[in-house]
Amino acid sequence: MTESESSRYTESGVDIDKANLFLSTIKPLVSSTFRRGVLAEIGGFGGLFALGGDRYVDPVLVSSTDGVGTKLKIATMCNKHDTIGIDLVAMCVNDIVVCGAQPLFFLDYFAMGKLELEVATAVVKGIAEGCKIAKCSLIGGETAEMPGLYAPGDYDIAGFVVGIAERGKIIDGSEIKVGNMLVGLASSGVHSNGYSLVRKICFEEMGLSVNDYIQELGSTLGEELIRPTRIYAESVLNLIRNFKVSGMAHITGGGFTENLPRILPHGCTAVIYNNSWRVPPIFELLRKNGKVSPQEMCRTFNCGIGMVLAVEAKQVDDVCQQLIALGETPYIIGEVAPRSAKDLAAVEIDCGASMG
Repeated sequence: MTESESSRYTESGVDIDKANLFLSTIKPLVSSTFRRGVLAEIGGFGGLFALGGDRYVDPVLVSSTDGVGTKLKIATMCNKHDTIGIDLVAMCVNDIVVCGAQPLFFLDYFAMGKLELEVATAVVKGIAEGCKIAKCSLIGGETAEMPGLYAPGDYDIAGFVVGIAERGKIIDGSEIKVGNMLVGLASSGVHSNGYSLVRKICFEEMGLSVNDYIQELGSTLGEELIRPTRIYAESVLNLIRNFKVSGMAHITGGGFTENLPRILPHGCTAVIYNNSWRVPPIFELLRKNGKVSPQEMCRTFNCGIGMVLAVEAKQVDDVCQQLIALGETPYIIGEVAPRSAKDLAAVEIDCGASMG
């Protein structure tokens, strides 16, 4: 491409030189996530990862893709972009960990109208940090500069993770049985779901700003809402080495009422104990000021529980002790009971009591 042609492309809103500068800037961030198996440096046409043949007898690859929704608006409002990438990794990795899969590598897609180096670098810094927490490698991605498609300052991100599991050890909920106990792992807050409703309640209806200090939160609203999603990978993978976990559910979009039924075998229902965990104050603020019914709260938000594990009743105390040692805050939140009547709900929870 000639200098004049390159200049014309820049005039149209796409700056190749800036994109190359961005790539060179993030290379150290990306390479810091590399684990055994990575075969290529960033900058090629594809990321290469060798599985190796000595650890698994019948390996199965497990994949997931996700984004962070309108939490991106909170990052922009707070002008804080170095944690949203952790959310991105978490939303993908937590989805494959419930199968018992070890995350291997991650790819990202980052699109904006005009490349802002400081913002883009901060986002990738967060993605790299999330990959380190999950112990997976960031081996590639796509940065798309698309003038006219995004408003100034807006961007979108998507993530893609691939993990591995032994076929005979995949956790799919089929071994869940009546009498299993349900252990909930505390969330770090709202995580990355329901932010369209969060923004409507907090900014439109309550008239708050991200800089407003909220007494009951003990922080500004922005600090609470930008808090990154917890990544449960290492804790869960350590736990399943020592204990039988029959099923796991990532409490993401759809809350308890949509996600727990996805792992329950026919004839089982999840009975959630009232007031069995600490509900972070942000959820009460949203429920009360947004006039959101308790039932809708439990269907929209995680309400303080980011993941649920079904374990043997005789092991539940030991499971909780190990989870505490791993840095988690576990709660015994319910049990698996028979589901005989056709109209019996797959999840029994008195949302009013739990949110009270």
